[in-house]
Amino acid sequence: MRLSSLLTQAISLGVVDLVGAVPSARSHSLPSQPGSKHLRPILARRDTPGFAQGQPYDGKGKGGPLNVLSGLTVVGGTNKALDLLNPANLGQEATDAGTVVNLKWSFSDSHTRILNGGWVREQVITDLPAANDIAGAQQHLEKGALRELHWHRVAEWGFVYKGQITVFAVDEEGRNQYETLNEGDIWYFPKGEAHGVQGLADQNEYLLIFDDGNFDATGTTFMVDDWITHTPKDILAKNFGVDSSIFDTVPSPDPYILNANVSTEGISSPYGTLSGNSSYVFHASQSPATQAPGGGGTIQIVDSRNFPVATTIAAAIVTLEPGALRELHWHPNAEEWLYFVSGDARATIFIGGAAARTFDFTAGDTAVFPDNAGHYVENRSNSTKLQWIEIYKSDRVVDISLTQWLALTPAPIVANTLKIPESVVKGLKKEKQLIIA
Repeated sequence: MRLSSLLTQAISLGVVDLVGAVPSARSHSLPSQPGSKHLRPILARRDTPGFAQGQPYDGKGKGGPLNVLSGLTVVGGTNKALDLLNPANLGQEATDAGTVVNLKWSFSDSHTRILNGGWVREQVITDLPAANDIAGAQQHLEKGALRELHWHRVAEWGFVYKGQITVFAVDEEGRNQYETLNEGDIWYFPKGEAHGVQGLADQNEYLLIFDDGNFDATGTTFMVDDWITHTPKDILAKNFGVDSSIFDTVPSPDPYILNANVSTEGISSPYGTLSGNSSYVFHASQSPATQAPGGGGTIQIVDSRNFPVATTIAAAIVTLEPGALRELHWHPNAEEWLYFVSGDARATIFIGGAAARTFDFTAGDTAVFPDNAGHYVENRSNSTKLQWIEIYKSDRVVDISLTQWLALTPAPIVANTLKIPESVVKGLKKEKQLIIA
């Protein structure tokens, strides 16, 4: 059908006017008749934003108007699925300004290492250059599979979100720990501590955190079998007091993850067990989260104040009810690294100098909010809870509430600064709300 015929049919149906604009008063479906399927995209109203359709059009003239026939403004190469997931990238928030680097990375964009007994995929500084302090990984173990014995030059923090595992470790004093973790539980191994992990359930998965964004650098992780195979056998025999042939079957290269049978046999140390304040495990699943003063959700903080061994990684597990808001705030002591467990979120990050950028997040996404950058996180769903884990390279979780700061500053000063009524300032809540329903 020629262009002129399409326009004539559209005008006769009242879908477009003589200048090709979609009448704002019409929002009904196009009548079903021959040829009408070609005109369905025209139904997008001129005053309706195109972000929900994955198009950079604000309904006020910017980015458009939408093309009369196709309904599109992006007509070149684009990933429609990504556009629909990230309307903020299309310019939906008019308050965004300046140049802000990318602060988001999805684990779905990471390369996955498939191994006997499991898999792992990481987000490191080469994936998200803004994440200087923290690197993260998702790791999966089948029943009995082992994350082989190893240690790091950085601290390791873990959160179990599926299944059940055991962790085992030995410190420099010869104290050991062999403990079972369930969904919601956390572990922390200080820099250099020898450890391993085994899966107990049919399928086990957890989040790993390291307090160095450049986690993949050479000299960060050390595997015991890798070391063994790169040490002369006569030295091994002398060191362990055994025949050198014992080491003929040590695997090379190291397997990283390997299949094994579930072990329930612990071992006692003459030097004692790592427990109490020295324990490497925090059973967060048995500790209730705190209801936020502002309603709308919970926050569970796990840092050196209740998990003393965790001196370099502090965390908070945050749950927002549908439509709730993690209030405007910033963190004075560290950059914030986030992992979105479930739900759909939106956050705007203000980095100063009239620069701000908004991002959309969903399950499996990671993000980094720069040190001291102001931000909020909103649950975009009207029916589903939002949960994320926030991580700091610090001994404790610290935040400053924008509302509380203004409420505890003399009202005339705030009113003159923001050009708002003093009565509004005096009505601000002095108690930190954390989450607003």
